[in-house]
Amino acid sequence: MNGQAFWNFIKSDYLKLVLLSVLAFYIAFIPHINYPYPVHVDEWVHLAFSQAMMKSGSVTFINPFNGRDILNLGSNLESGFHLFLGVFQQISGVSWLVIFRYFPSLLLMLTALSVYTMARKEGFGWEAAFFTCLIPTTVGILGPAFLVPVATGLIFVPLSLFVAFNFKNAGAYVVLFVFTSFLLSIHAPSAIVSVLVLAPYVIMNLRRNFRHSLGTTLALAVPFLAPFPWIFKLLLPTAKSMLTPQPLSFFVQFPALIKTYGYLPTALCLVGAFLLAVKGGIRKYALILGLLTLLIVLVIFFNFGYGVSIVYERGLVFAMLMVSIVAGAGLAGVKRLALSRFNSQRVVSLLTGNLGKLLCLILIILILAVAIPDRQRTTYYHTIDDQDYQAFVWIKENLTEQYQKAILDPWKATAFTAITGKAVYTRLHAYPTPDDEKAREFLEEGCIDTDFLKNNGISMVYNLGICRNPDLVEVRKNVYLLKK
Repeated sequence: MNGQAFWNFIKSDYLKLVLLSVLAFYIAFIPHINYPYPVHVDEWVHLAFSQAMMKSGSVTFINPFNGRDILNLGSNLESGFHLFLGVFQQISGVSWLVIFRYFPSLLLMLTALSVYTMARKEGFGWEAAFFTCLIPTTVGILGPAFLVPVATGLIFVPLSLFVAFNFKNAGAYVVLFVFTSFLLSIHAPSAIVSVLVLAPYVIMNLRRNFRHSLGTTLALAVPFLAPFPWIFKLLLPTAKSMLTPQPLSFFVQFPALIKTYGYLPTALCLVGAFLLAVKGGIRKYALILGLLTLLIVLVIFFNFGYGVSIVYERGLVFAMLMVSIVAGAGLAGVKRLALSRFNSQRVVSLLTGNLGKLLCLILIILILAVAIPDRQRTTYYHTIDDQDYQAFVWIKENLTEQYQKAILDPWKATAFTAITGKAVYTRLHAYPTPDDEKAREFLEEGCIDTDFLKNNGISMVYNLGICRNPDLVEVRKNVYLLKK
């Protein structure tokens, strides 16, 4: 490679994409650096459901947590996600721990690439991908660092925009139909957000290209009605619920979200929106209005309580995705700044002619200097440790099917089922329940209530404390079985 070819490679987007891929991988990997297990409780749920689905060989299976309820397409609205994970794991043979540790990083890399693909034609591909890499992950709103459906759904919003913006034929509508159908099968809120973001583009195209608007509308709407009848059954109840204000007690507030995402990227988003509006064009207006539509829906829910709570909770991540895209336009605008070359001196001419690039580099350094430490300081809980994991694996490998229900700390119970495949008396998920308190009292009092175990069909106990019940036999440290 000669000097000119090497310089062209340095200036090309290829090197930038490599560096952005490394950045995306690292940002999503931060919660997993020193923890080899799934982090968020939702990840453990998806792991348990995927394994149960594969074990049953059907999308209809018994709820692994209580061992009695039947889950199917109507009650498990993320069936597609569980099916995808389960099939991939069985075909590839990759361990579940590897999948949940490394797949979030791979998905964020793909999301950044999909954003680049869409935004490149608008003139700010790598800039938008850069901000996408920095989308934060929190315990409350989730995000790309967890292997959850919303992290997968992020990939398809920019891809849907890319297809709608650049292709106006039957093949494009088939692709949009497939994207929407897939999103509905893995995570309905992702499909709803995709429709919200694309809606302004469809509306603006009605006069200019009615056929394209009609084709895009059908591609987005038909999956809600035809292939997924259980979704159709939910439409009327969901519409009614939108007319009833909902409590807002634990929802994330926008000021806190802006602080988490970053003030400087948010400011560049405002710059980007202004520049896109000035440049004009239906696609640039569509990006601004797509972001604005999503924000309006979220603001209405947050301020007045009208809407669907899960769309708000998960829509916050998509809002940050759209902010990242528009912020990319702002950073690209800064990069193109240049002062007139009023001075003949070479050094001064070089600086004035490349002012925008210098400012762009400074902004990138500042953003990374703030964002990376912030992501590193984010607090994540851990449901189990190595001691728990080894005990749960031992239970899975050594206890027969006659021991099918356990009682343990409700905080650890979700991971217990995901690892052992055995049911639990109760588990802590969204909020504490009376059964959670009963379980803790039973364990703290030394597991002495044998009638409680028998009445609830419990055959094993996992307790880090001491069990003083003569009807329990300790078969491994902290693992007790009820005498038959």
